[in-house]
Amino acid sequence: MSGCSMTPPKTFNFQADVPENFTVTGTANYKPAPGETCIAPSGETFTTGSLFFKPEQPKTAHQVEFKVPLTDDDHGCSMVLRGLKLTIEGQWGPRELDMGQETASFSVSDEPSEQTPVVQVFKGQCQWLFRTMGPYRYIVKIPMCRALNANGDMEKRMIGGRLQRDQLADSTVKLVLSVAKIEMPYYKGWWIETPKGWKACTGVWGTQNEEPCTKPYKFLESFKMPGGRECTVYPNCTE
Repeated sequence: MSGCSMTPPKTFNFQADVPENFTVTGTANYKPAPGETCIAPSGETFTTGSLFFKPEQPKTAHQVEFKVPLTDDDHGCSMVLRGLKLTIEGQWGPRELDMGQETASFSVSDEPSEQTPVVQVFKGQCQWLFRTMGPYRYIVKIPMCRALNANGDMEKRMIGGRLQRDQLADSTVKLVLSVAKIEMPYYKGWWIETPKGWKACTGVWGTQNEEPCTKPYKFLESFKMPGGRECTVYPNCTE
């Protein structure tokens, strides 16, 4: 009687330093290995596969970590990793629905590389953008997450980058995520910054909502914070 053992697939370790009230989850996407034709039980061919990583995460600042296999076996078909997509969720208010979502992406390249780094570090930052919504003009927030350059400045490009396949086995890919201290209006040119705080313009289209700022400036009489407080400036509430 003889036995056989399955060799576990090679993996890389993904880590993320996650700020308070944010979570990071992952989806590893796979494609058929070179020369493979993948056929589902239904008889149809398929060209993609996925593995999901959704660890439990506290509301406090924390580190998330999971191992990403470089290969996968789907319905008996050999597949190789083609990329890792991250979902970044931020909670801005007390209700469960008071949250926003952004993404980050890492692609896997088959180009040969000369060096094999043990740890690859990527940096990104999320900035909250605020606006009013609905007939009662409640403040809501939308996260905008972008890559940081070497000087720590937010760039226009999304968080992520290219990973070399021949560097990944047993290595660590790390994301350092931060939150900008300053919030900005979601619609550029719809709010005016004053010494007391941001004031929302109105009057262009004749509604009671925030609208583009034009001179002579006319401002919303009030709006509501997520908790229901009546305010005239953001974030200080009162002038």
